[in-house]
Amino acid sequence: MQAQRFLLIASVFGALAVILGAFGAHSLEKAVDAKMLQRFHTGVEYQFYHTFALLVVGLLAQHSPQRYLQYAGYAFITGILLFSGSLYLYVLSGVTAIAIITPLGGTAFIIGWVCLAFAVKAKAD
Repeated sequence: MQAQRFLLIASVFGALAVILGAFGAHSLEKAVDAKMLQRFHTGVEYQFYHTFALLVVGLLAQHSPQRYLQYAGYAFITGILLFSGSLYLYVLSGVTAIAIITPLGGTAFIIGWVCLAFAVKAKAD
């Protein structure tokens, strides 16, 4: 059940990353300066990377459900929402206080990768 949920969420995040990337490339460049556009692009890029990581977690969890895979999946979801989401909100709103959230998302990404490593190690043992 958890594996299917991760795969579904990854599919939605993947579609949103394409939509947001297109928005940034075609509409946003006229509205913000180059530095803000780069921040938006960074959010899209990290969303793509971690969407693929979430897909991997979902696929692995179908064959070997374990708690470290669940932790990794939730960490990647949290990271996308906090890291990429805060960058999108910051660029679109201009409210600098939102950027305080970004490192929390980065930390969630790191936790996700560490949990994925533990899951792979536990499977090997």
